[in-house]
Amino acid sequence: MTRPSLNDLAAFVSVATHRSFRRAADELGAAPSTLSHAMRALEERMGVRLLNRTTRSVSPTEAGFQLLQSLQPALASLDNALDSVAPFRGQVAGVVRINAPPVGAAILVRDVLPMMAQRHPDVTVDIVAQGQLIDIVQAGFDAGVRLAGSIPRDMIAVPIGAPLRFVCVASPAYLERAGTPTTPDELASHRCIGHRLPSGRLYRWEFERAGQAMTVDVSGSVTLDDETLMVDAAVRSLGVAYVIASAAQAALAAGQLREVLAPWLQFAEPAAVYYPGHRAVPPALRAFLDVVRETGR
Repeated sequence: MTRPSLNDLAAFVSVATHRSFRRAADELGAAPSTLSHAMRALEERMGVRLLNRTTRSVSPTEAGFQLLQSLQPALASLDNALDSVAPFRGQVAGVVRINAPPVGAAILVRDVLPMMAQRHPDVTVDIVAQGQLIDIVQAGFDAGVRLAGSIPRDMIAVPIGAPLRFVCVASPAYLERAGTPTTPDELASHRCIGHRLPSGRLYRWEFERAGQAMTVDVSGSVTLDDETLMVDAAVRSLGVAYVIASAAQAALAAGQLREVLAPWLQFAEPAAVYYPGHRAVPPALRAFLDVVRETGR
């Protein structure tokens, strides 16, 4: 048997991991048809079928899965060996693709990107801001940003920024008209701005005081899936909104909103950048993570 080239083996790992010629082609900078031909040639060279193909999907055969399991750590070790000489090459370069909700993207822009631009000007950070929870590996991202509690267990998480605090806010005009709630139970008599989660379900507002936790189903005439829009709706006196404090900070400072139920919202949730633990970390991503760690101290 002719020994396969390292490029062909790396291409196989990409196709088998993504289970898609198109996504693997995007990662490798090649045409899907070129990868397909290369995989057929690899199978002929090795004398065994490695991939099951249909018109819509591709997946490893039993032999392919065995090869994938063996190649991943081997290629990761090779990548680490090559990366070890990166400091001798000068500046780190490359693209880091990040998936983050709008609030997480704002934290990156505010706290991380200025230092990245100063220290690693040849690294491009490509951020896609979306609230929907996705599989970052399948979608071709290097890392993501989420609340720590929603990060998959097979990922490595790096805390980012201070823990996020939540607030209930409403406009002075709304509170003058409807009164100020003093307990979460009183929200039943208020118009509340609903928060639709990426899954499609409505978020149940969470409160805690003196060890007593409770969740509240709220109702109102407006439901939104974006924190900025929720704040804007509250400013326009459409009801009480439950949002991350940073999203409402400017409106609170300007007197457009007032915070309510503050004693019931003393908790905070940490956010983190997360990335796959089973892959070698490219130099550009490693540089990005180092800056995240430093800004989070």
